[in-house]
Amino acid sequence: MKKNPALTGFIISVLVVIMAFGVYFVFLAKKDYFLVDNPTPEVYYFRLNDDDERIITSGQYIKVDMPRGKNSIKVYDEKKTMLYDSVFTVNKGRGLLNISHQDYYINTQYYGYDLKRDSLLTAIGTTMIDGKAYHGAPKLFNSLYTDDFYYNLDEKYDPVVKNIQKVEARTKIFRKQDFLNYYKEYYQF
Repeated sequence: MKKNPALTGFIISVLVVIMAFGVYFVFLAKKDYFLVDNPTPEVYYFRLNDDDERIITSGQYIKVDMPRGKNSIKVYDEKKTMLYDSVFTVNKGRGLLNISHQDYYINTQYYGYDLKRDSLLTAIGTTMIDGKAYHGAPKLFNSLYTDDFYYNLDEKYDPVVKNIQKVEARTKIFRKQDFLNYYKEYYQF
């Protein structure tokens, strides 16, 4: 059989594409998951979709699985007295359950080549937190469930600008104190 250079090149290019997708899905793809978070000093028990009862201690977050659509949660205090029984709807592949109804902030980080980040944030508006104005209008969240963010509590912002031709934005959810620390360290107003 005679060697066909076109066929050899095609096979090599198909193998390279398969390897590139393999590297992406193994190392680079963002995993979708849900977190149940407890930033308080309290201990809570919860039952998600009538599954096994789970415990979440002070300052802890737990990864959980939830299907899209309607989900239910029952939350109990440390004495196993029911605090509430609630239903919520999951629309995306990642989210946060705030079982203690504490304050979280969803912040938008802007990326881009020669981006004047500080002037962009002052133009967007401010949010008052504990009597102090924070530029960039971080969004307050203190209800049971949200999926209105890109990076979860346990993830960091992307340090690399992927597309330098335009301004891109990514949102991240923070516990209140984590947001205040991040803002103080990252922004210079």
